[in-house]
Amino acid sequence: MTATRRLAAILAADIVGYSRLIGADEADTLNRLRSIRAEVIDRAIASHDGRLVKTTGDGLLVELSSVVDALHGASEIQAVMAERNILVPQDQRIEFRMGLNVGDVVVEDGDIFGDGVNVAARLEGLAEPGGICMSARVQEDAAGKLDVAFEDMGEQQLKNIARPVRVYRVRDIACSTKAQTAPAVPALPLPDKPSIAVLPFANMSGDPEQEYFADGMVEEIITALSKVRRFFVIARNSSFTYKGRSVDIKHVGRELGVRYVLQGSVRKAGNHVRITAQLVEATTGNHVWAERYDREIADIFAVQDEITERVVATIEPQLYTAEHFRSQRKPPESLDAWECVIRALSYFGQGTRVGNTEAEALCRRAVVLAPSYGQAHSLLAWALARRPMWSGEVGVRSARSDRRSPGRPRLRRTGSLGSHDARHGALPNAP
Repeated sequence: MTATRRLAAILAADIVGYSRLIGADEADTLNRLRSIRAEVIDRAIASHDGRLVKTTGDGLLVELSSVVDALHGASEIQAVMAERNILVPQDQRIEFRMGLNVGDVVVEDGDIFGDGVNVAARLEGLAEPGGICMSARVQEDAAGKLDVAFEDMGEQQLKNIARPVRVYRVRDIACSTKAQTAPAVPALPLPDKPSIAVLPFANMSGDPEQEYFADGMVEEIITALSKVRRFFVIARNSSFTYKGRSVDIKHVGRELGVRYVLQGSVRKAGNHVRITAQLVEATTGNHVWAERYDREIADIFAVQDEITERVVATIEPQLYTAEHFRSQRKPPESLDAWECVIRALSYFGQGTRVGNTEAEALCRRAVVLAPSYGQAHSLLAWALARRPMWSGEVGVRSARSDRRSPGRPRLRRTGSLGSHDARHGALPNAP
């Protein structure tokens, strides 16, 4: 095949610490790389009219026709990778260094060669993990066309490159890219009932066919949860905007206006599938529940139905329990109400009719001062439930006194006083 020449923008990238990552866990690293390639790199290259020339194990080479597209695509990849790495431990993160150059390339058998390619590869070596370095010509062509901040690194002598090259690097990649792609979204108010969003499950298999299985199961879970009238469930169209993104759960909760988020993953090996699911309280980031399911895939729809049924059947009581504890532990708006509850607990501990009466009065005052204070309502109910026990105490004392007065009929002892647990039963949870 005859070699041809053309002007092209060149993107060279490599993975930071590739050998260390492979040595630590080869299978996991390769699976994650396949996922990143499909969900991040290939999409960015396609959306900016690029062509993946080749991969080299720990790196890749991309040809693009436009300098602006090259810089925009590189910035997009680095911004998405920064988001994906937020919750990943530092020593397990997959990070790229990138170099950009523009110049004549020789095209032969689909590969590209030439001085322009060599310069891009050397620029990549100057970049920091998650960073981008470029030649002065790239910076000049892109300046003013993208909302990107540049930093001049001066002239650099690159290995095996005869002439010095003036180098620039991109500053604040994640921030500048977000500013171009999406405006700030204000936090939505939380509804007055348990609210949940089910995010797309991650495909950890590297097999595109499993995307259909994972997406289908998430749709089934959303449909089943939406049938529970006491729940507020985010629709599929809103949840699936987060597909392929590593997101901050707190950020998702604010954007969608939900208190809980369900996320998970699907991993297939042969005819065996492993599905994980976890329920997270978005306002705090705390895990409420997590489970793993291992199944043989004989009938894919039967497996989907079974896992959906199990997840929904487990989530419903877990949400009620989480809501109960959240309301019980909710601090009162008034410090006076808090003090009333503390004093009421002290009176309950006396185990007397007078103590119960005082505790009831304090709880009533706490409810007036802070109507949404769950613990005050709970203790008030406890005080009211104990009233019959103390009202029977008069009859018992009269019966005892009748033993000294044979002429008067004896009163029967009430059953409530015969129960030690009723008099000394455990109090509701302390605030």
